[in-house]
Amino acid sequence: MKTDSSGFLRFLKDEKFIEWKLFPSDEMNAYWKDFLQKHPGERENISLAEAHFRNVRLSSHNLSGEKKEEAFKRLEQSVHTFQNKKKIRRISYVAACVSVFILSVLYVHVVRDPAKDSVISPDYIVGNELQSEDIRLITNNQTASFQENIDIEISNAGVARVETDREGRKDISMDKKRLNTLIVPYGKRSTLTLSDGSKVWLNSGSVLEFPAQFDGNNREIRLASGEMYIEVAPDKKRTFCVRTSDFNVRVHGTKFNLSAYADSPKSVVLVEGSVGLQSVGGNEIRLMPNEQAVCSRDGTFNTQRVDVSHFISWRNGYLMFDDAPMSEVLKQIERYYNLSFNHDKDVTLKDLTCTGKIILSENLDNVMTTIALLTSTRYKKEDNRIYITNEPD
Repeated sequence: MKTDSSGFLRFLKDEKFIEWKLFPSDEMNAYWKDFLQKHPGERENISLAEAHFRNVRLSSHNLSGEKKEEAFKRLEQSVHTFQNKKKIRRISYVAACVSVFILSVLYVHVVRDPAKDSVISPDYIVGNELQSEDIRLITNNQTASFQENIDIEISNAGVARVETDREGRKDISMDKKRLNTLIVPYGKRSTLTLSDGSKVWLNSGSVLEFPAQFDGNNREIRLASGEMYIEVAPDKKRTFCVRTSDFNVRVHGTKFNLSAYADSPKSVVLVEGSVGLQSVGGNEIRLMPNEQAVCSRDGTFNTQRVDVSHFISWRNGYLMFDDAPMSEVLKQIERYYNLSFNHDKDVTLKDLTCTGKIILSENLDNVMTTIALLTSTRYKKEDNRIYITNEPD
């Protein structure tokens, strides 16, 4: 079998492999010996995975053996607490422990400037967990509320079929004369399939306005705030347009990510196809696949080549970063988990960066434990607040 990065990476994401490396046993050794006998072509991928596993560092500076052991105990305690709450079996506990540890830490490393190391560590960060709000679908002057993430599909007849894990399916008749509104608060996510077959993924903190049916020669929706990824259904007779408060995106059959949060610059990242961007009173510019356009305050666009996977990974339950400031990492975690981080006036994060993946576990403690490990800090939850302090020397 041909060896490539995707080959050995499969094992670094495999819970049995991770458990084998973290907690070797006769049973696990026998399992992988039998695996290699049945799949000899995977031998080189296994070797590469083992080599990468040995090179894992919890941060850019080496931790002492005592620190590493303490890190394991802290993470195990975090998962163990979650185990008791969820009443999961021990095998699930072990799998959760190893997968959270590696999937969160293996691909994430912190880059520090040694010359500034004395001032870049967060001294004190306070997080307030905000009360979760329901997802709301507003139509016909009525509001339907949902406590969990939802999937909505609009039929040709203008009926919204709402799917939830616990409540099953619910059909809602949509307003056909006015735009309908889907509000996805911080801490929640949703998908929406429009009547023409176009599919929209909505990230936390998003508000989307859309019609039950598209009439005339145009298909238009409006992202009032937040972030969306969309795969537009092709239609040669009708163009597709996404409107924001600062610019419009005219689509020519495509896949792209649009971010329009109030606290960040608005941007478009094109994955596939072609889009035209036009600000109020400006000329239209065209984007090429793997390009990002950021809208400046004067209405002009700054474009650059990017790795699109970093901008659309949130759809699949993880965040990807490439030398991103830790402040940006925390901001995205805020949105995903409905948190609010308040930084003490003496704290600076500008020299602390992150490269790699953070798996968005349903257990917030796992993610916070990862952040604490990466930044050599401790965190403590008291009621609805999270306190993070430096590790003692």
